[in-house]
Amino acid sequence: MIQGCTSDAGKSTMVAALCRILARRCVQVAPFKPQNMALNSAVTADGGEIGRAQAVQAVACGIEPHTDHNPVLLKPTADCTAQVIIHGHAIGHLSALDYHDYKQQARLAVMQSWQRLEQGYQAVLVEGAGSPAEINLRANDIANMGFAEEADCPVWLVADIDKGGVFAHFVGTLACLSDTEQARIQGFIINRFRGDLRLLQDGLDWLEAKTGKPVLAVVPYLHGLDIAAEDAISTLAFDRNSSARFRVVAPVFPHISNHTDLDALRQLPDVELIWVLPDQPIPPADLIVLCGSKHTRADLAWLRAQGWDTAIAKHLRYGGKVIGICGGYQMLGQTIDDPTGVESEMGVTQGLGYLPIHTTMQAHKQLHQVHGVLTLAGESVECQGYEIHQGISTLSRELIPLITLHDGRVDGVQSDDGQILGTYLHGIFDYPDARRVLLAWAGHQLDTHAPDPSEILEQQINRLADAVDHAMDWDKAKAAGWSWP
Repeated sequence: MIQGCTSDAGKSTMVAALCRILARRCVQVAPFKPQNMALNSAVTADGGEIGRAQAVQAVACGIEPHTDHNPVLLKPTADCTAQVIIHGHAIGHLSALDYHDYKQQARLAVMQSWQRLEQGYQAVLVEGAGSPAEINLRANDIANMGFAEEADCPVWLVADIDKGGVFAHFVGTLACLSDTEQARIQGFIINRFRGDLRLLQDGLDWLEAKTGKPVLAVVPYLHGLDIAAEDAISTLAFDRNSSARFRVVAPVFPHISNHTDLDALRQLPDVELIWVLPDQPIPPADLIVLCGSKHTRADLAWLRAQGWDTAIAKHLRYGGKVIGICGGYQMLGQTIDDPTGVESEMGVTQGLGYLPIHTTMQAHKQLHQVHGVLTLAGESVECQGYEIHQGISTLSRELIPLITLHDGRVDGVQSDDGQILGTYLHGIFDYPDARRVLLAWAGHQLDTHAPDPSEILEQQINRLADAVDHAMDWDKAKAAGWSWP
């Protein structure tokens, strides 16, 4: 199990790297995160929903993502409330206090998945959540040491030296753990190191002498590492590409979800993707994208409060294009109705009014991996994606669908003036033909050598695995208990 001294210490990437290292050595390996809190999620082959980081880790293992890889997923809807997803399916919304009481049931789901993975694979690499030193969350813990103790799982502890205080992080974390938990930690991984390793050696010697535990690796800072973010928008996403010929602008909603949909655009050398934060000016753009939302009506109210409705109207008057994905698609419609308070308080919100759809929130969430044919601007191409949405949208009048799905359903619409598209399909930009047609519709002709996002992900996973494999002291790891070749 990889646990971190802090959030964003590198747990997700370290698990992905170790998964790929073991897969290369022909070990049957699977990822596992008992409890995840994230708004970026993916749909699995068995028709459930898991954190996106675990889907990426499954790719690193060379296997299909499965709900057992992340049996408990929490999707925040407010500061103290989250939708609780067990084995891929939502069981309702709980406050932080109510979820604390629910943890005993969640623990059963965690251990069921863990046992299935243990039986099905030679190795399971587990990712913790946050930090095991959060003593206020220790009671009924299923995310860190609580799970490790019950599963009898050894732990490697990782800390981010780039943020500073790495030795204090390790020593302080150990000090907050019980004797049995301290004994469970086999060693330390220092992540994101810049500079000459010789200048760090005195600190490494001190840490090993102080704690009696080995430093297993000092992993270098990998500039430009581009692997789908677990939750927060990657810092890479805020890098500006001022030489780009085509500009895409997207607002960062308070409850934005699956913003990784736009990674495939950001990776294009001739496209500039600009995320606009609260109170920032709205730059001129060729294309505006409204991403998904876990709290669509509240994020639509935020959009209006920021003046984005006015900005979109101006953008359209000047001939710009707009795409709405999932929650963004719902916002572009006529109304969003939550008659039973599924997502928030009961009520109806007027949409932006650009597409002839009416959306009703329903208790049953739509979770589908889909294939279909995208028809746009005189072209028809195969496309793929996945659906994760609480609402059902119906047309108020007949329109040609944007996508005909192979399961017999249809998805998405285009406005009468041809300037606005809406779809429920996450990941639609990840597939080169669909991305090319969508960008051509928006006014940008892609270079024929535009990168394939799946190939980029493979390259980045391999780059990460190479760095970790080279940095690891495997002799120390084996002496500490590492079991595999």
